[in-house]
Amino acid sequence: MTSEELLIIDPLDLQFPFELKKSISSSFELINKTDNHVAFKVKTTNPRKYTVRPNSGIVLPRSRSNVTVTMQPQTELPPDMQCKDKFLVQSVITNPGSTPKDINPDMFNKSGGNHVEECKLKVVYVSPPRKPSPVPEDSEEGTSPGASETDLQEHVESQDNSTKARELILRLMQERDSIIQQNSKLNRELELLRHGRQEHRTGVPLSYILVVGLLGILLGYIVRNF
Repeated sequence: MTSEELLIIDPLDLQFPFELKKSISSSFELINKTDNHVAFKVKTTNPRKYTVRPNSGIVLPRSRSNVTVTMQPQTELPPDMQCKDKFLVQSVITNPGSTPKDINPDMFNKSGGNHVEECKLKVVYVSPPRKPSPVPEDSEEGTSPGASETDLQEHVESQDNSTKARELILRLMQERDSIIQQNSKLNRELELLRHGRQEHRTGVPLSYILVVGLLGILLGYIVRNF
């Protein structure tokens, strides 16, 4: 770019992240570094395919103007993702106080002796950015991605219930073993008394027999349900 140019155009490539059946926009800037009022007009080789806003206007001295180009939805992929469409930006000095309504085709007619500058822009298709995969926040190891807070709470409660059940079973088994040992001890003492030919009878207390039976029933119920 040289200082004699009326407008500096940035960028010189119109990049479109191409997606089928979707309108896509790209923009460029017209930069006026002169002390002149500069009128511009944007043309394209494929006017049915693109919408340009604004397609003409005036850039004030030492100022900028933005132009947006929208490509209509496409139904087919271009061969090798290449595009031959081009844009032409024409610029010419106009009188101070001119408005966009004062712009007419004769202003950009070189044969009329006007100094018209031209700059070509090419269209470049690029791959659309990939969308990041959704990652659940505060996910914990051992839970499936996207698990709700309710599911997690139910999972924790289930683990707590299983732990309590195992502790209860272990405690009942210990009590059962203790009663069995006491019963065995009493049976040995009974046998000794019988061998000593004692006349009075001794036997296993009925309370021990009842406790052992109840514990067996309770233990069987818990094992079946857990």
